[in-house]
Amino acid sequence: MNLKKKNNDIVLEEVWCENGAGSTLPLLKYPLLEQTGIVEHCFTTRIGGVSKGIYESLNLSFTRGDEDAAVRENFRRLAGAMKTDVSKFVFTDQTHTTNVRRVTAEDAGKGIVKERDYTDIDGLITNEPGLVLSTFYADCVPLYFVDPVHRAIGMSHSGWKGTVGKMGAATITAMKREFGTEAKDLVCAIGPSICQDCYEVSEDVADAFKEAFPGHADEILLDKKNGKYQLDLWGANEIVLTEAGVLKEKIAVTNICTCCNPDLLFSHRASHGKRGNLGAFIYLRNA
Repeated sequence: MNLKKKNNDIVLEEVWCENGAGSTLPLLKYPLLEQTGIVEHCFTTRIGGVSKGIYESLNLSFTRGDEDAAVRENFRRLAGAMKTDVSKFVFTDQTHTTNVRRVTAEDAGKGIVKERDYTDIDGLITNEPGLVLSTFYADCVPLYFVDPVHRAIGMSHSGWKGTVGKMGAATITAMKREFGTEAKDLVCAIGPSICQDCYEVSEDVADAFKEAFPGHADEILLDKKNGKYQLDLWGANEIVLTEAGVLKEKIAVTNICTCCNPDLLFSHRASHGKRGNLGAFIYLRNA
C-alpha cells in the first residue's frame, strides 16, 4: 500500500498477515504496543475483503447496508489474520458517549455471533486473555491502552464528542477502578483518524474545546476567521492522556489520516457518508 503520511516517523507499520482465505490481509500495527509483548492488535484498511461498491472491500459494519454474508466473511478473514476466532470478538455499541464497560469471557462474541445486552458503550476494558476488544471507525479516533503491570487492556472510540468529554481519561479511570492500573504504567496509541488539515468544525464545537482544554486552544484549534476552525483531534487526545498521567514517551500518536487516504481507508467526510467501517482491535495474549 502507499498510505499518505503527515510525517515520515515510523509510528505504524504495515504487516501483511495470512487471512485463512488463501491470501494475505494488510494490518496496521504500532511497534510501541508490540514491544509490550503481551498483546495482539491492529487497525484495518479497506483492503483484503469481499464487500463491493461503496463498501469495497474490508467493510466491518453490519449496519450501513452491506450484505451480511460479506461482512461476516470479512470478519472471518480478519480473525485469521489476527490468529483468533470470530467468537472471541466483543463489540462496542458506539453512540459518542464516554461510557466504558468491563468485559469478561461471558461477553465473547457479543455483536457478531450473539446479541449485545448493553447499549451506549464507546469503550471496552478487560484483563481476560484472548477477548478481542473491537471498535469501529471512519474518521473518529481509536484509543489503545495496554497495562503491562496488571496485564489489562482498553480500546475506546473518541470522536469530537468523546474527545471533548475526555474519553481517554474515562478509560484510564475505569482501568484504575477495575484492575488497579496506574496511568504512568500505561502504553497507549492514538489511532488513524481525520487530521487537523481535513477536519473543519463550526464555532460551537470550537467553543466546547476551548472550555474543555483551557490553555491549549492555540495548540488544537486553527481559527480560519470565517466562523470555522480546523481541529486537531490527535493533539487533543494526547493532551487528555498526558493530563491523566500517561508518560509522553509511552504514547504513539498516529501520522495517518483517514480522510487523506480515501482509497485505502474509509472516511465519512471524504465519502460524504457513503462508506463502510474500519476497525481497531486488541487482545491479551495468554501469559
